[in-house]
Amino acid sequence: MLWVKAFHIVFVASWFAGLFYLPRIFVNLAMVAPGSVAERDRLLLMARKLLRFTTLLSLPALALGVWLWMGYGIGRGPGNGWMHAKLAVVLLVIGYHHACSVLLRKLADGTCRKSHVWFRWFNEAPVLLLLVAVVLVVVKPF
Repeated sequence: MLWVKAFHIVFVASWFAGLFYLPRIFVNLAMVAPGSVAERDRLLLMARKLLRFTTLLSLPALALGVWLWMGYGIGRGPGNGWMHAKLAVVLLVIGYHHACSVLLRKLADGTCRKSHVWFRWFNEAPVLLLLVAVVLVVVKPF
């Protein structure tokens, strides 16, 4: 079980690293001057590659988490309300990841009207989600 847990932590950390950086690329894309085609294309390429890699990292993170939960029974049974809250956070992270892919599509086709300031605030969400998830897993407040 410890090997599964260790790899789960590594893949979750890697997944979040991508979710921390991808919106920073969006900030830069929102700030590209009109007519800077080469800069825009380079940032879009970076964002697409990072999204693809981040998505690949999310799959083992989720699979290993399900293995810990269902296979080893972590968080199951009475007195494990923290796990329900953590699963809700995981769903929010998956939703955030999906929102990043939608935003990237809109940035690529020129239909996104969000400002760089909006993306700076959007970038804070995964930090808060990770904080809540770690506190739930470590402290197990309920």
